[in-house]
Amino acid sequence: MKLLTLRLSFTLSLIAITLSAITVPPHSWAADRLDRIVAVAEQEVVLASELERELQAIRHELFQRGQTLPPSEQLRPQVLERLIMQRLQLAHAERVGVRVDDATLDAAVQRIAAQNNLTLGQLRIALAQQGMDFSEFREELRQEITITRLHQAMVQQEVEVSPREIEEALAAATAQDSMEYRVAHIRIGTPEGASSTQLQEARERAAALRAQLLQEDGDFHALAATFSDAASAEEGGVLGWRLPGQLPRALAEVASELERGEISEVVQAADGFHIVKLLDKRREDAQIVEETRARHILLRPEEGVSEHDAEQRLQSFLARIREGESFEYLARLHSDDPGSAADGGDLGWTTHGQLVPAFQAQLDRLEPGELSEPFRSQFGWHIVRVEERRERDVTDEQRRERIAQQIYERKSMETLEQWQRQLREEAYVDYRLEGAGR
Repeated sequence: MKLLTLRLSFTLSLIAITLSAITVPPHSWAADRLDRIVAVAEQEVVLASELERELQAIRHELFQRGQTLPPSEQLRPQVLERLIMQRLQLAHAERVGVRVDDATLDAAVQRIAAQNNLTLGQLRIALAQQGMDFSEFREELRQEITITRLHQAMVQQEVEVSPREIEEALAAATAQDSMEYRVAHIRIGTPEGASSTQLQEARERAAALRAQLLQEDGDFHALAATFSDAASAEEGGVLGWRLPGQLPRALAEVASELERGEISEVVQAADGFHIVKLLDKRREDAQIVEETRARHILLRPEEGVSEHDAEQRLQSFLARIREGESFEYLARLHSDDPGSAADGGDLGWTTHGQLVPAFQAQLDRLEPGELSEPFRSQFGWHIVRVEERRERDVTDEQRRERIAQQIYERKSMETLEQWQRQLREEAYVDYRLEGAGR
């Protein structure tokens, strides 16, 4: 599950834009540093300078996407709320001991540079062109990784998938003819016990977003990433392929009634108001795979045994097997593969791609009963004999694995959203920005 926040994705987008020589707004993030406090979340503060920088990054990203910019009075409170949630989660991570050391941070910076085809020096330059100090970038990245680790710890601690849940979901999938849906959604959350005024404001915000989505330039991904309160916001609101029973309850019934590409009306649920887009749907087909059963003998070159020696020994084994000696006997006696030697070199049934490429390439060339010439893989020198091939229907196995994963993802998202909602509801927040606040 990707859990990097919006800030990091916008920062990296701006880096790419700079290197592509696309004009960047002349107003620097480093300019007009303001020290006015716009919110206090428990003991943490959010500064006006931070809010303005985040706003500018989001506006620039939406502009580059060709997306109509939302009014400031709509965008500013939403971005402030995200910064407040960031502060609350970082404070919680500190309390429970979730931290990111410098070595982990250095490795993450290197990965980001490589993913953007940059050296570390070029990354520094790109950041400087955006008015961002490299040490500031590192600290923001440390915060993002900290929150990611916190989320992972929460999910690992709370989420389990029982065999009974899988069996019930399998039965439901069969009843629904194994139809799966891929949807995106935006959630405008409401607090528990929300007042009629709060509900009306949230409904109006959702309706305004839906109206924007129905315009020709309505970008669901961008608006979900900017405005959605759901855990899937960081993925542009997109959920993976799901059976109806593995979609959030508010989405399941709606998704089945939509056509591909269609956007739903605003749907009210216990946790807020949802807008759903059906990206695709499919009916599961039978999954037939070809399996191969083979035996091999492995010799590992080591001290006193050269590459040439290993290859020549295998040539001698080949000659003996062709003269009638047992492959199984030679494998038990000489193979350096502890996992198969005791079974006469038997590798069991394997599917294509399950073995390392060099080994798979040899299997693909052989017919049942055929022996390979000696060949090298990352493990050493081998000879292999294909025993037999078969086709097997793995539909039920793959469906079971997929359903287990879907249940885990759904429960993970529900757990995270419930925890974030509780964290926010229990926190003391003092808004000092006019027009903000719940």
